[in-house]
Amino acid sequence: MITEKKFGNGDNVWINIDSDQIASDSELYKQYGIDNEIISYALDKNERARIEYNNELKTFILIYNVPQKKKDNHHYEAIPMTFLIKNKQLLTITNSGNDYIIDYMEKYLQNNADSSVYKFLFSSLFLITDKFFPVIEEMNSERNQINDMLKEKTTKKNLLSLSDVETGVAYFISATKQNTVLLEQIKTNVIFQSLNDVEKEQWEDTLIEARQLVEMAQLTSQVLQQLSGTYNNILNNNLNDTMKILTVLSILLTIPTIVTGFFGMNMPLPLEHNILGWMIAIGISLIGWFGLSFVLRLILK
Repeated sequence: MITEKKFGNGDNVWINIDSDQIASDSELYKQYGIDNEIISYALDKNERARIEYNNELKTFILIYNVPQKKKDNHHYEAIPMTFLIKNKQLLTITNSGNDYIIDYMEKYLQNNADSSVYKFLFSSLFLITDKFFPVIEEMNSERNQINDMLKEKTTKKNLLSLSDVETGVAYFISATKQNTVLLEQIKTNVIFQSLNDVEKEQWEDTLIEARQLVEMAQLTSQVLQQLSGTYNNILNNNLNDTMKILTVLSILLTIPTIVTGFFGMNMPLPLEHNILGWMIAIGISLIGWFGLSFVLRLILK
């Protein structure tokens, strides 16, 4: 439910609250100086990544997008995670979708127990940013597998699978761009002036990693769009070829229809009393058929 860990020679404390196990109206939030507005931010799965500084309470609030480990509706998504800093206290609010990050944060503290609050914050954001890369690489792998299947046969199932990958990448592009903008905004925030050189260096490393992530996500999206466009063109060409064949067949079928229609009129006609008249009519149809086929072949070359 709630875990506390001290670091930085015991001067700093990290508190994590599992929002899935603690109701939004719990008094436990108030014990840590979390008001209803912050709770609503933390529990809103559609909350955008952003920062906010409360001058009165001297509280720094940061909401950062975290990649989900499992697919939702056949594609990956990103969900927000809330960080709150007050004095020498870092508080995180997690849920079942992003609590796996806590394990990585704990491992970081084991190796960097002397970290300051803000260094720990920016290092945690770096860890979160780094977790996007394996998921995007997995998407690229899925794209290659689907591409191989589409080369063999362009089916509806394979196209829908490609669409799922595109959807996941679209979510990630939005999430990573929001994270990058958030990190850039920190430089213009009042708290940036209070950071020491080590904390600023960690912030800069996280920002560089976030920008690289955006570029990788955008490249993946561009490749997917090009691939999707290629198969759309292939499907359109196949449809055009099918319509061309059907059109040619419908034109060719008019020849026997015209010939048989002519000799089927209820009036005196040539070959009416000829015992081989029906064979001659068939011959005329065949000659017209092959003649028109030759003309169409020249036209449609």
